[in-house]
Formats: sequence, structure tokens, C-alpha cells
Amino acid sequence: FYYFIRLCLEKILVQCVLQSRNLSGADAINALRPFYFAVHPDFFGQHPKEREVNENSLKRLNGYLENLQKPGFRSFKPTQLTFYVREREQNSSNVQESFSASGFRAVSFTLHTRDLLSTVLDILNSCSLSTEHIQSLNVNSEPHKEARSTVNRPIKWDKTYYSFTGFKDPEEELEQAQRVETTLISWLDDNEASAVKKLQKSLPLRKELERLKFELSHQLQLSDIRWQRSWGIAHRCSQLHSLGRLVQQRPEVLKNVKGRTVIFTDRSGMSAAGHIMLGTMDVHHHWTKIFERLPNYYKLQKRLLFLEDRISQLLGGIQVIYIEELQPLLTLEEYYKTLDSFYNKLCDSRLPFHPRSLRGLQMILESDRCAPSLHEFGHFTIPTVCDPATLQWFIFAKAQEARENLKRKEEMMITEKELIDTSTEKFSLDRLYKEPSVSSAQMIDCCKRLLEESLPYLQGMHLCISHFYSVLQDGELCIPWNWK
Repeated sequence: FYYFIRLCLEKILVQCVLQSRNLSGADAINALRPFYFAVHPDFFGQHPKEREVNENSLKRLNGYLENLQKPGFRSFKPTQLTFYVREREQNSSNVQESFSASGFRAVSFTLHTRDLLSTVLDILNSCSLSTEHIQSLNVNSEPHKEARSTVNRPIKWDKTYYSFTGFKDPEEELEQAQRVETTLISWLDDNEASAVKKLQKSLPLRKELERLKFELSHQLQLSDIRWQRSWGIAHRCSQLHSLGRLVQQRPEVLKNVKGRTVIFTDRSGMSAAGHIMLGTMDVHHHWTKIFERLPNYYKLQKRLLFLEDRISQLLGGIQVIYIEELQPLLTLEEYYKTLDSFYNKLCDSRLPFHPRSLRGLQMILESDRCAPSLHEFGHFTIPTVCDPATLQWFIFAKAQEARENLKRKEEMMITEKELIDTSTEKFSLDRLYKEPSVSSAQMIDCCKRLLEESLPYLQGMHLCISHFYSVLQDGELCIPWNWK
């Protein structure tokens, strides 16, 4: 009788607490506004790697939040997320936070809560963001520490209670789930069927995308059509349809695009690499203006190339390059301004570089760094604010290492391509590719270990090497490069 009364009391208290902790989806979005503001990818335009990590993590977080709102959803697995959080002013906080020189910090945390309020509190506290504004919502937001420790339970029973009644201890279940590390085989077992279903559903749209891309490229004599971000197939088709309608309505404004690459991105203009950028949020009127300005853009591009050549001459023949995969997507005007500022600084300093002494080496310019560095691929990363004397010493000291890295890069690129081709053939993949934030060394290591496995699940699939496990909306399988 005692245990019967205790069970009834537990059930009543659980219902009361869960009702008091009820949080709507709209309330959750409002409560997470400080978080979204701190991690939104649009604020990481000059940091492609960090932007991509935040994009991927937000997709997985949104999926977690959607599942929480599904009635009767019970199957929750701990979800580990990593975000780069923008730096904020620190007042009298005692919390020690590690900030990078670029103004953001990396935060990793695991979600295992089963209601929206606890999840929101988990996210905000993990990122050291205030939770005071949640008190204004019509919910009972008890201290986060208590919410985490009780796993949404108002009563913490002694272990003997679970032994006697046979009920499962939620804390013990959580600990077991966290101890079980996700492996590639187990993840494919759980997600292969879902990926196949999504992939099959996307096939008609994939064919439509290829048709539209081929027709527009041929009609406009474009070099290529690309996308800056990983939008879904339906979204890409919609963008090509929009471009197709503009071609029909205003064919005369597209007469100057021959041989160019069109990139669908967040804003319109011409990129530092000379590609035509079409902002996906812009209307045809904005696109039309970009196409009409192309002759002026081409003139500015010639001036930019001349400026790069002048900088190269002042720095002993080192080549100034722009690498889309590693640098922010700058407009032509922004990049020209950066080059012009750096060139004037070099002219004023009159550095004594011997002509052609650094020929064969490469460098990129970045405006958000404070110290020069040498990339593993052999190019120098030079801050525009770098002291000329420091710049000269660093390049001379690292020149030989840079040449060795450049040679290693060529060998690595060949090895990477061979391993991708071999892996694609062995597993009968329809496509194997990597995200830009995955380095060649990481891709090589990943492919070598994949080739040692037998993975029949992958036949006919699209496999993306990333930093996380996920199934994208069109059926692509994403696995971390360092999978277990």
C-alpha cells in the first residue's frame, strides 16, 4: 500500500511539474533569440569553416526541437552539438571563457532533455548566455542545475526504489546512452533506410536540376553554375527557374556573361574571384542591375589584377591569390579596397625584397588576422595590418618550408583524388565528396579507413564527409571524417 501511494503521488507531481514547465514552440524561439544572434551563420561571413559548423549544428538542433514538439515522440538520443559563439562584452562574470583572436569561441554540449524548457535552458547556459528573460514567459523556469540533475523529474528516488519496483532509472539510462559511442556501422544501421527513402524521393528533382543547369549554361555560355551554401535540391531548382525567367524576359541584359561562373549566394554583385553573385533573397530587379553593371565590374577586375601584380613585384615575386574555400566570399569592391590599402602600405615602407627571390610562393590577404601564418598547403596568410618589418622577417624565415608545403600539397591532392575515385568505385557510390571545412589530410585519412571496411549500405548513395552524422533532406549521408 505504501508503494502504491508513493507511485500515485509521483505520477501526480510529474504531471503538475510538466504542465508548469510547458513551453510552446514560439516561446522557445523567442527564448533562444540571444543564442541565434550569437551563432547565426550570417555573422560569420569572414570565417567559412566556423560558418559551416554553425550551419550544420543549427540543422541538427532544429531537428531536435521539432522532435520535441511531436506528440508521442519517445525515442531520444543524446545529441552533441558544437557552435562558434560570437564574443560578447564580459562584465563582472566569474566564468572563465576562452576567446579566439577572431572574436568568437567554440562551445560543445550534449542535449538529452525531453521538453522544450529544459532544452532552452541547456542551450543558453552551455553558451554562457542569460536566462533571465525566460522568467517573463508563462512558465516555471526553475534553476538550470536542478533541471539538468533531475532529468525533468520532480522527485529523485533512491536506487533501491527502482530495484524493488522494477522501474527503469532514467539517470542510469542516460548514463548508459552517453557511454555508448556512435559508430559508423551502428549509425548506418539506424539511418540507411531513411536516407534511401529521401534519396529516392529526390531523384526526379535531381534530374530536373541537372537539366536546368545544362540548358542555362549552354544558353548563356556560362563556365559553371554553383551554390555557396548547401541548399536543398528543390531550393536550387527554384533559383534556376528564376534565372530562366529572367533570361526570357530580359535576354539583352545577359549578353556579357559568356565564359563566366554564376554563384547563387546571400548577396548580389561580383566576387573577388570574378564570379557573378546572385543573391537568393533578391528579386529580378536586383539581378538585372548586376548584369547591366558587368562591363564596369570587368574594368575594376582588370585594375585589381594589375594591383595584385604590383604587390607581387614589391614582395619579390610572391603571387597574391584568392582562395574561395578558405577565405570569406568578398565582393570585387571589398577585395580591391583591401589590396589597395595593403599596396599603399608596402609603397610607404619600401621593403628591400630582391626581385623574383620569392617567385613560386603564394600569399592570401586577410583583414581580420593580427599575425602572419603559413598554411599547411604552402601559402602565406598575411594580415593587411601586418607590420612591414615583421612581414619581411616572417616570409624569409618560412620561405623554404612554404616551398616544401606547396610540393606536399600537389602530392596530397593527387592522393586525395585517387582515394575518392577508389572509394566511390568500391562502395558503388553515386557521389562521394567533402565539405570545404574538411581538409585534404582529413579526407585522405577517412577514405583510407573506409576502404578497410565492408559497407554494402552505401551502394548508390551520396556520401558527404563532414564533422557530424546527419541525413540531409535530399538523402545525402553525412559522416564525420574521424568516424569510429
